Amino acid sequence: MGHFVEIRSYNLKPGTRQEFHRLFLEDAFPMLQRREVDVVAYGPSLHDTDSYFLMRRYDSLSQREESENTFYGSDEWRQGPREAIIALIESYTEIVLELDDATLHGLRGVQAGK
Repeated sequence: MGHFVEIRSYNLKPGTRQEFHRLFLEDAFPMLQRREVDVVAYGPSLHDTDSYFLMRRYDSLSQREESENTFYGSDEWRQGPREAIIALIESYTEIVLELDDATLHGLRGVQAGK
């Protein structure tokens, strides 16, 4: 074990998933990369037209908390895409799992529809 993976499942407002995906790719994802957040996988869910998922890896639960506090508390997020992205979300849930290297490797690059 040793990798903590957070899986977020977003329930989006009807008809907004394409716009959410665009905002994620153009705005949020580059911000996560600049902050060296390890995005394992993301994309539209296959089970309906209004769901989206995001998986991120952390070395520890404390690193996850610190990383998220820094990201979501940043001026770049708050003054950037925050309002546009939040406006498309009805609700979301998070789960965190501890995974081994092989499982983590298998999840990398998982994209819905591939």
